[in-house]
Amino acid sequence: MEREWKKQLDDGTLVVRTCGWSPPGDHPVGCGMKLYIKNGRLVKVEGDEEHPITQGRLCPRCLCLPEYVHHPQRIIYPMKRVGKRGENKWQRISWDEALDIIVEKVKYYKENYGAESIIVFGGTGRQACLYYYPLGFSSLGTPNVCYSLSGWSCYGPRCSITDYILGAGYPEIDFAGYFPDRYDNPNYTPPKYVVLWGKMPLMSNPDGFFGHSLIDLYKRGTRFIHVDPRITWLSTREGNMTLQLRPGTDTALALGLLNVIINEDLYDHEFVEKWCYGFEEFKKRVQEYPPEKVASITWVPKEKIIEAARLIATNKPTAIQWGLAVDTNPNGVQLGHSILAIGAITGNLDVPGGITLGPPAALLGKWRMETRSQLSDELWLKRIGAEQWPALSTAMATTHPDETLDTLETGKPYKLRMGWFNSSQPITPTNTAAPQRWYKALQNLEFVVVQDLFMTPTAMAFADIFLPVSTFAEHDGIVLTHFGRNAIFAGAINKALEVGECKSDIEVCIELGKRLNPENWPWNTAEEFFSDQLKPEWGFDFNELRERGVYQPEYTYKKYEKGLLRFDGEPGFNTVTGKVELCSTLFDAWGEDPLPYYKEPPYSPVSTPELFKEYPFILTTGARTFTSFHSEHRQISTLREITPDPIMEIHPETAAQLGIKEGDWVYMENMFGKAKERAHLTPTIHPKVVHATHGWWYPEKDGEEPSLFGVWESNINTMVPHKHIGKLGFGAPLKQMICKVYKAED
Repeated sequence: MEREWKKQLDDGTLVVRTCGWSPPGDHPVGCGMKLYIKNGRLVKVEGDEEHPITQGRLCPRCLCLPEYVHHPQRIIYPMKRVGKRGENKWQRISWDEALDIIVEKVKYYKENYGAESIIVFGGTGRQACLYYYPLGFSSLGTPNVCYSLSGWSCYGPRCSITDYILGAGYPEIDFAGYFPDRYDNPNYTPPKYVVLWGKMPLMSNPDGFFGHSLIDLYKRGTRFIHVDPRITWLSTREGNMTLQLRPGTDTALALGLLNVIINEDLYDHEFVEKWCYGFEEFKKRVQEYPPEKVASITWVPKEKIIEAARLIATNKPTAIQWGLAVDTNPNGVQLGHSILAIGAITGNLDVPGGITLGPPAALLGKWRMETRSQLSDELWLKRIGAEQWPALSTAMATTHPDETLDTLETGKPYKLRMGWFNSSQPITPTNTAAPQRWYKALQNLEFVVVQDLFMTPTAMAFADIFLPVSTFAEHDGIVLTHFGRNAIFAGAINKALEVGECKSDIEVCIELGKRLNPENWPWNTAEEFFSDQLKPEWGFDFNELRERGVYQPEYTYKKYEKGLLRFDGEPGFNTVTGKVELCSTLFDAWGEDPLPYYKEPPYSPVSTPELFKEYPFILTTGARTFTSFHSEHRQISTLREITPDPIMEIHPETAAQLGIKEGDWVYMENMFGKAKERAHLTPTIHPKVVHATHGWWYPEKDGEEPSLFGVWESNINTMVPHKHIGKLGFGAPLKQMICKVYKAED
């Protein structure tokens, strides 16, 4: 479609159509919006009714964008530290001065200690995810790019498991997002059931999926099976069900479902025979997980396990949407393997209303990985953790985060001397396990650059240079859901205004790259760069994308039949065997069991019964809210009015036994740390389970050391240990720890 993307109203107001993609945090499908600019300020945001997915609907974070963009605490000029670290003394400098200082330091460390002595830390910002890789590989020239979450426990494991088991792009439920006419498209069939595994999309709006589509589908007859330790609003609607399991036992549940589907002969024989590898071995493995045994492990009644398995297998199409429960689990590789196997053997892969699959790589998602080829093989092999953890480092092209912390602490195999934090907050309860250790270890860096929008605890504690980042309202860009691998569309991010001297992530890459490695950066503007990315793939440039607003490439179902998943163009899947690997050849080569198995969480009533007597509750964390994106938005008063404090959920009977009332401040504590949050009493959580929100710090509190904006007060990740990861290096017990709970008397 073509549309007017910019127009002037009679009163002088400029209206700019754009798609939102962080910063600030915006996970999903590049929500369509209209930005109203008057006298150089963003004064209003409206939903764009012409956007094919969001259709005029916006979340509170988008509606509060004017408050975010013009917030008085926002950093809008480059700064350098003039006091001690953590002293909150800064001096405004120019971009030229900032880049001169940085270039001098980069050259110094490269010449004296090698490029590997520099490390880039990336965060969850969607655009940052595209550009912190080339920032490291192509601009700075270091092989060390790190996402500092233990076991890379966010999205990365699911992408990797998909690569290894399916050889395809990220699996997403089919919500008709590929079609301009959406649900009315004749090629589309709504799913009869959607399994939401450890995910609440209405709040999270995950990559490539618009959460409200679940409501659209529900109105069209779709029903939901929710796998979660908490009973959610959606799962209580008529016709839906919840499998309320013990946190961390997901893999046992998945294998129990597979046991029923296979033993009751409910699987798709044709798909299994033609497109699956290792079925007989897989069938033998699931015999170890009969429903009775799985019920005792997971707390899910046997009857519900059997009912859910039958619903999934006998209702086609059925889609499965998996969440962080896969990633934040040392047993998560086996869980992901099992979930993909459910989708495969029931014949729900890449069919209308089922689980859509993308090609192996495309567009910017491919480009960001390819920039690593600009490093020598010798330098690439120095990447931290590459030798010890090939499964993670091969798929994600990063350092291993737990190994990175070990290196920071020990200086082995070499000392890291310069750090660059791109939209990353390692010491807030968003990224890391054991943030106290990260805090101490990061002090060993000699020179640090922070690239962000606000002064954060990380910036205050470590930064020598602060570079201000623009919001999506202030720069040009492209939205690419799932980073182009399974993009339902490409959307134009259109610059509407300027605030201070802020620059976008790609502009920083270009400017720094031209000074350090100009041969890698032939572009002078972001617009030139995006045009060069779009033309080979879709045949048009960035200006044409602006006019279109949104481009939806044609979608083809059953790509495995047409040779569209493999680089060689042959039918099948892009795996070693050319099939869905129910028995994984790669896992076997890496010394892991090629078949999925259940392993008890490292701390639980079963694995550590004596500790459980002292810490008698299972702690799960990380559920999303409507008002924040991880640790972002804590400054925004409108959003803080809605969610003023961090909330922990506890069952009313449990709270009564502990003398806790609604709204009381309580401590959750275990052998590693403690955190303080407000209690919310709810019967939707099991009496032996508590849930804590993550990402909390307090911008209104003192920023100087030792407070660092109160970063340690409600830091739930202080209760999660370092390096409790799976055999292939993935996963961490972020959603399955143990703790005690008591009322805070302070």
